[in-house]
Amino acid sequence: MLSLKPDYEQSKRRIDAFWERELLDRPVVQFPLYKPVDEWIELPVSGHHSVKDEWLDTDFQAEWNQVNLSNQLFLGDTMPVAWPNLGPDVFAAFYGCPLHFTEFGTSWSEPIILNIEEHENIVFDWTNPYLAQLTKLTDAFLDTGKGRFITGMSDWHTGGDCLAALRGPMGLATDLINNPALVRNILHRVEKDYERLYGMFYDRLRRAGQPISTWVPLVSDKKYYMVSNDFSIMISAPMYRDIFLESVIHECQFLDRSLYHLDGPGALRHLDAILEITELDGVQFVPTPGDDSFIRWAGIYKRIQNADKCVQVNCMLSEIEDVIRTLKPEGLYLFVQDITSEDIAQELIHKLEGWCLRGHTS
Repeated sequence: MLSLKPDYEQSKRRIDAFWERELLDRPVVQFPLYKPVDEWIELPVSGHHSVKDEWLDTDFQAEWNQVNLSNQLFLGDTMPVAWPNLGPDVFAAFYGCPLHFTEFGTSWSEPIILNIEEHENIVFDWTNPYLAQLTKLTDAFLDTGKGRFITGMSDWHTGGDCLAALRGPMGLATDLINNPALVRNILHRVEKDYERLYGMFYDRLRRAGQPISTWVPLVSDKKYYMVSNDFSIMISAPMYRDIFLESVIHECQFLDRSLYHLDGPGALRHLDAILEITELDGVQFVPTPGDDSFIRWAGIYKRIQNADKCVQVNCMLSEIEDVIRTLKPEGLYLFVQDITSEDIAQELIHKLEGWCLRGHTS
């Protein structure tokens, strides 16, 4: 049992049903909800000399995440997950890309392949200090969170996103035209390195008795991860199929549970190819902020469900009735962004239970 999530087992059964496009009693629903301010524990204050020092302070990061999670309520199927984070380009850093840390919860990297003909000089460094740091962070989170919260995997941006970090987005775009065979060659090497890396952290988490989770806080006892290629917004649908689709398929094949992170309307040109992947469980479509109403994109969510895939829908509380009228509850994961109290959360849960008890009409 997790002290921050006493009903963990019931929520896990609901998520297990979601992965199978089945229904336990209602759709999976998660939402951020903090306790009243007067109940908060004060967060640790950084006294570090630099932003990088703060990022790399294992004890500080473990304690900060523990306190932050303790200040929240985990109602519905919301999971208390802390995942070791060094920014989205950390996987490329394992090949040698320098990382630069910011105060805004992220980092950025510098490309190191100035000429794709030199790609053979780029190798995954299994002794890389950032890899060692993520291992230390994972162990610290496991120790601090034992019996309290779930330790997730870090944010691995592999495949096309790793190549874009190594080469630079514009350099990679040029290479796709001039040297597609070399791009495929690097992709294949990255695939093999990632599968080995994933296995290392999967084994570490499972030996600790943990489910697998990550920055999207679903859970699974099997190999679960978010599949992505944010770089794909820069290329055509035929080029995506020709160069990157095989790599995505391979990733879905070695995973047991997977959602594809489809980032922005510009990536929708690749949706047909993505939905053809037999091994892919579902899709998380993220519209552009400010143009992200549920009704605006309801047809996309229905298209995903009609392809027999799970779907994650980020929405507001006021849009729940539209969701109920439009989608099926089976294989549906709702992330509701504006829940402000425990009473409102319980009303939402009861509404979703009532939808499924009376039978859905979509």
